[in-house]
Amino acid sequence: MERPFVFINSAMSADGKISSFLRKPVRISGKEDLNRVDGLRASTDAIIAGVGTVLSDDPGLRVKSEQLRKERVQRSEDENPLRIVADSMARTPTNAQVLGEGCIIAVSKAAPSERLAELSERCEIVVCGESRVDLRELMMVLCRKGVNRLMVEGGAALNWSMIEADIVDEIYVYVGEILIGGEMAPSLVDGAGFSGNFPKLELISLDQLDCGALLRWRVLPNRSDNCKKI
Repeated sequence: MERPFVFINSAMSADGKISSFLRKPVRISGKEDLNRVDGLRASTDAIIAGVGTVLSDDPGLRVKSEQLRKERVQRSEDENPLRIVADSMARTPTNAQVLGEGCIIAVSKAAPSERLAELSERCEIVVCGESRVDLRELMMVLCRKGVNRLMVEGGAALNWSMIEADIVDEIYVYVGEILIGGEMAPSLVDGAGFSGNFPKLELISLDQLDCGALLRWRVLPNRSDNCKKI
């Protein structure tokens, strides 16, 4: 399947949570990691988030650094990567920060027509899938739009769906120095979960950053039991 290079970037607590049970933003990363994330955004062609993240965090998904935006323009790129929301039922609010020029909302055929009409005034609509967004089909659409490198900024449900669809190449995880707890708090990957044949990762690097650690994993194409040391 022709698709972009796809990587997940996320920050989680030492106990694997990306937010509290309230599902509101929790400060996990420090300044160094936030700058790293902005650099990753600037290096990509597109950034995708799930509608759950849009509803809870209202992210802009844009490059924050003026210098990084200038460098993109110098490379004959737009100031910001394309911004994509996986939103099967078109629940994105019409005042969401992510909307505007350069935004794509990916919906399913089941999305209400009145919602599509409202959102289409502020973004491009792409229909992929019957009742849920078909992520593999979406990847092919993005590839045809010139997206070669795609950054996934969550949340837990989208991370799961991307991994389950076998379309993730690498995962960056910043592990912060806090504990969040809570059985209802979202983790790095939620969804239905695997009952066996678990996806395997190969550790590429491990670095201390801020007061935590940054792990970079490669998602192995086959779910082997090989463990390579770095």
